[in-house]
Amino acid sequence: MAIIGRKPRSAALRFQTYLDSSDITKKRPERSLVVGLRKSGGRNAYGRITCRHIGGGAQRKYRVIDFSRGNRNVPGTVAAIEYDPNRNVRIGLVHYANGAKCYILLPEGLKVGASVMAGETAEPKVGNALPLRNIPVGFMIHNIEMSPNGGGTLVRSAGTAAQLMAKGEEYATVRMPSGEVRMVHLNCWATVGTLGNAEHKNISIGKAGRSRWLGIRPTVRGMAMNPIDHPHGGGEGRSKSGSHPMTPWGKGCKGTRTRRKKDYRIISRRPSNK
Repeated sequence: MAIIGRKPRSAALRFQTYLDSSDITKKRPERSLVVGLRKSGGRNAYGRITCRHIGGGAQRKYRVIDFSRGNRNVPGTVAAIEYDPNRNVRIGLVHYANGAKCYILLPEGLKVGASVMAGETAEPKVGNALPLRNIPVGFMIHNIEMSPNGGGTLVRSAGTAAQLMAKGEEYATVRMPSGEVRMVHLNCWATVGTLGNAEHKNISIGKAGRSRWLGIRPTVRGMAMNPIDHPHGGGEGRSKSGSHPMTPWGKGCKGTRTRRKKDYRIISRRPSNK
């Protein structure tokens, strides 16, 4: 998928890029698979901000994705490739032989007209979903369940894939895209293949307004605030204040480990960027 630049008619367009959408075959979503979506503004059920710099943005409809691949042992055909404003990977509309229609995350190499299937006896090819115990060692997988019958929650971003490293009596060893190596139960399901739209990470937003369309609000540096607003604030002029980087609530960031308890399923953590 190609990255396309803009003709520099203005300073904002000079470095702005976007992805080629020639792979999209259907402009409007399937009506039966679309529900309303209310904006949270980064707030939880109690009205407290839990994710900063979120608000506004263009209106969206939520496409219901079949992360659990519920139509088991029923052959399906990819009928269309669509854009999903709620994620950075393309989605595929699948028509099953029993008349059902579902959206799935589209892996690299899966085209319109390709056949897909979810089942324990399915062939381990791109787009098919199987339990980890039935996927050969070394295969690249995505949309992995954390617990059996829990629906895929791991490796769902554009261009990502995990590798099935080994199998034991009860758990499989999987290397995640971050480099973390962890154990996943053999009864958990996963989809074979690498997710497409890998060039998404290389696009340049180009201007502030485009971030606002995406629902991303401006980020103000802590050093530019007053002491009452941020631990980094205050001082006569610019000042690091001799403290380590932290959030407005005093929690360490930029490399500080915040995981509360050790997970026995994690064999080795992702490598440090330091």
